[in-house]
Amino acid sequence: MKIFTSAQLRELDKYTIEHEPIRSVDIMERAAKAMTHAIMEEWNTNTPIVVFAGPGNNGGDALAMARLLLTEGYKPKVVLFNISDKLSEDCAINKQRLVEIKHFKDFTEVTTTFDPPELTADTLVIDGLFGTGISKPLAGGFASLVKYINQSPAKVVSIDIPSGLMPEDNSLNVTANIIRADLTLTLHQKKLSFFFSDAQAYLGRIKILDIRLDRNFIDKTECQFTLLEEKDIRPLLLHRNDFAHKGQMGNALIIAGCYGMAGASILATKACLRAGVGKVTVHTPKKNYDIMQISVPEAVMQMDHEETAFSEAVDTEDFDALGIGPGLGQMENTAIAMISQIRRAQCPVVADADALNILASHRAWMQQLPRNIIMTPHPLEFDRISSVPANCDYERLQQARNMAQGIHAFILLKGHRSALCLPNGNVIFNSTGNSGMATAGSGDVLTGIITGLLARGYKHANACAVGMFLHGLAGDLAAKELGKESLVAGDIIRYLPEAFKKLND
Repeated sequence: MKIFTSAQLRELDKYTIEHEPIRSVDIMERAAKAMTHAIMEEWNTNTPIVVFAGPGNNGGDALAMARLLLTEGYKPKVVLFNISDKLSEDCAINKQRLVEIKHFKDFTEVTTTFDPPELTADTLVIDGLFGTGISKPLAGGFASLVKYINQSPAKVVSIDIPSGLMPEDNSLNVTANIIRADLTLTLHQKKLSFFFSDAQAYLGRIKILDIRLDRNFIDKTECQFTLLEEKDIRPLLLHRNDFAHKGQMGNALIIAGCYGMAGASILATKACLRAGVGKVTVHTPKKNYDIMQISVPEAVMQMDHEETAFSEAVDTEDFDALGIGPGLGQMENTAIAMISQIRRAQCPVVADADALNILASHRAWMQQLPRNIIMTPHPLEFDRISSVPANCDYERLQQARNMAQGIHAFILLKGHRSALCLPNGNVIFNSTGNSGMATAGSGDVLTGIITGLLARGYKHANACAVGMFLHGLAGDLAAKELGKESLVAGDIIRYLPEAFKKLND
């Protein structure tokens, strides 16, 4: 699914108006009807409602909703802020339609001073102050109003986006001046900022409302951001020939696990095997031999010369993919062996965990990475390798996009909505996964899955996309059965077969 920017959404509105054809105020009416219906599903006519409307089209939506709620038997109080005596055209139309309703007296138009109404625990606030058009933090009286609403016990429903929240970049925003909604009724699609963890405190539950914008524009418009869904994954899956043998299913190499961190190599290796690869060789220190043989008997053991650490690059000519980094450690001899291994790799490379931490400590080595390397950092790991800590998730994503383009890499930023940054600058967000997967070893599992898929024959982009979707789906299936609190990384591996089955049904 495409994720349009706020500028593209404005173009979509404009295109719909020009080609349906339909007036913009009639699209506003569609939106108001959809949002009114959503309100009616959750609150009855006895609910005290206060509608705060701004001077733009978000305020126009709010005024249209107030009118429709009146016709359904609700009794909203409406406050329209017209400080500059300049309403948008559609806002002015909906103001006129509202005030023309007979016997409706609970309408206040604020032009100078404002005495806010009491907001109790029973009150429902409809936030229609500002939409996606703002470009700077709220200030002055509007900031004070936002704080008043946030400090009240009232429930808050925001129209399209909580007032004060930017649709994309909130790096310079003032967080205290953003509405904290209990429910966001967003139109057509989630906004880009909705996919970032630092915006979640303001959104509450999200309902996406279809207002039937022009399908032709949606289909033909190029988009840098997309959301990966099950329907996108199914066509990417490779299917086994009935006469296949293990030599045709790929040969993967996992380099992981210093002494004391054998668990990381176990998890990555098991996940790699479960990803469908024909054969997995794990290179690990000698002291990990017994535990690896016992824990993963299906894997081939390749022992390092050192007792406790990875110390020397190995030949990769016979391998179809290399995963390196989980539990590797950061000793200097390991660091030198790691960059040597990546430089001489003759197959696709997945770098994770300590491989990334080593790169962060040896910044000059970033220029020695092979084209199309796959890196899977969590936010802190990415901040280390970028050397410029990000102020917000949007800023970090932009840095990852720039890095992916600059070194021609695939950078998978891990999180609740993991984001795959492609070398062409596009970003694919994942739609699977849950907070139960925030547990040690989860990233090692992802490394193993992607490495296995690469060895199996998937192209780089497809291996990343299918890998992160399967990883999240297995986590979702595990959480459904086991709950989130007790989920561990091994559970994700155990539910990988179920995830594959679900996608192949």
